[in-house]
Amino acid sequence: MLMRAQSLSIDCGTASPGRVERASMNSPEISAARAGSDRESRIWLERLHATAPERDAAIAQLHLLLLRAARFEVSRRQATSGHLRGADLDDLAQQSADDALVAILGKLSEFRGESRFTTWAFKFALYEAATKVRKRAWQVREIPLDPETWPLIADDHSHSPEQGAEIAELLRAVQAGIEHELSPHQREVLVAIALNEVPIDVLAERLNTTRGALYKTVHDARQKLRSALAAGGLSIPQRRDPT
Repeated sequence: MLMRAQSLSIDCGTASPGRVERASMNSPEISAARAGSDRESRIWLERLHATAPERDAAIAQLHLLLLRAARFEVSRRQATSGHLRGADLDDLAQQSADDALVAILGKLSEFRGESRFTTWAFKFALYEAATKVRKRAWQVREIPLDPETWPLIADDHSHSPEQGAEIAELLRAVQAGIEHELSPHQREVLVAIALNEVPIDVLAERLNTTRGALYKTVHDARQKLRSALAAGGLSIPQRRDPT
């Protein structure tokens, strides 16, 4: 297995639950969103900023749409999560729709009308469903942190002998950098996320921290590794850090 040391990059999600805030219909944010939205999206915004019972009805309708999207995503990911069964699938979908609804209501002022409102809203449900399926998959699994398990030996035979030697040198340097340049916490986080592909939301939950804090840890660790490699005349290709 060829270690992904040349990138040491990670993916991240985009949405997260926030507190519910109701914006004034006359606020600049809502006016801008309404001006750039299609008619259906404008109606959604108006209903969600109306008073009861219209707002309650809109929220209930939106929740049904989010539940449909969440069920689709949970079902789609079931193929890679064989431990999930009927009751689990429905429970995860319900939780995902609930959390997506809270996030959407808290971020209505951020809707800019660049897509349909329902398209924008569905992204929250898909994100929540994907996150919850990943967490459930790792619920009974140990997070691999043992340095002896690091996949640091390149055995990809598609490389020429010269390329293989260069890659082996880079991997040895990366291993040395991880062992000697990083703090224990940086080493633990980098090994789990970048090398062993532990989902960042899962690791955040296990370590009782936040995704943002882990992103910062990975960023700092990568910077240390780049400096150490540069001192030895080597480098890891630069990539944009997650935001």
